[in-house]
Amino acid sequence: MFDLTGKVAIVTGGSRGIGRAVSETLARSGAHVVVNYAGNEAAARETVEKIHAAGGKADAKQFDVSDPAAVDAAISEVHKRLGRLDILVSNAGIAMDQLLLRVKPEEVERTFATNVSGAIWCAKSAMRIMMRQKTGRIIHLSSVVAESGNPGQAVYSASKAALIGLTKTLAREYASRGVTVNVVAPGFIETDMTSSLSDEAKKMILAQTPAGRVGRPEEIAAAVLYLASDEASYVTGQVLRVNGGMYV
Repeated sequence: MFDLTGKVAIVTGGSRGIGRAVSETLARSGAHVVVNYAGNEAAARETVEKIHAAGGKADAKQFDVSDPAAVDAAISEVHKRLGRLDILVSNAGIAMDQLLLRVKPEEVERTFATNVSGAIWCAKSAMRIMMRQKTGRIIHLSSVVAESGNPGQAVYSASKAALIGLTKTLAREYASRGVTVNVVAPGFIETDMTSSLSDEAKKMILAQTPAGRVGRPEEIAAAVLYLASDEASYVTGQVLRVNGGMYV
């Protein structure tokens, strides 16, 4: 079950946190994983080395998801070199948290360029390949706050909510071509992004989480693995919430 042997996956933002866990999980299930990174080459290399040490296949690929030309060139190169592209996990994202009245125009532009436009450009380039193959899996990483909202995260929440609309539309457009498009929406997960929160903020979040604990990146990766698998071939346009009951 969930055997990805012979398949090729690209994981954007795949060098750290949830992205690293996804990369390792897909590789462990047999996929050749291309670990995308924007600037942290050392972290990407470390992820690739860990996959190799475990007997998996992986390589690193630098490109900025907000640059459509760079995205197209990178995905085309992967397809030419490896012969196919079966799975795209759009995980690259940034958060620049501010109360609305403190939000600067450049913060909105940067957040949407990476979180939303980046997912669009990656999906567009991947879809051309997947349509010709008549099979493919695209999985967007959103967030619990896309549906619940969260004070101080107006811009981030809006960007992650946009991914849900994007996913539902692409699912309708390309289901007949054998391509599924879904969302995984994590709750409070222990990553570099959340580790900077104060203890008080963490306590408040845990108080809103019926499971009473922080999630692990590996738990998000397991959800991605399912949606990337053949077993999920009849699942498309869905939001798979992995949040410990924080939003139901």
